[in-house]
Amino acid sequence: MVKTIRLTPGEVQHFVDVTSRCDFDIDICYNRYVVDAKSFLGVYGLDFGKPLTVSYEGYNSELEELLKKIAIAS
Repeated sequence: MVKTIRLTPGEVQHFVDVTSRCDFDIDICYNRYVVDAKSFLGVYGLDFGKPLTVSYEGYNSELEELLKKIAIAS
């Protein structure tokens, strides 16, 4: 699955907490940068002024709820 989101610096810790509880890989990317969504430093180093793309192969209800809240309407 691929979803486009917007994060603020204040949301990073909660985002990483939720992704860390998933038993599958989750990547978050902006332009050519791809980081592990379970890495606080990796996610925090991204540009929050731009839309970010989250890609993953798996299902977790808590992750889906979070992504629904921070998703950009497309």
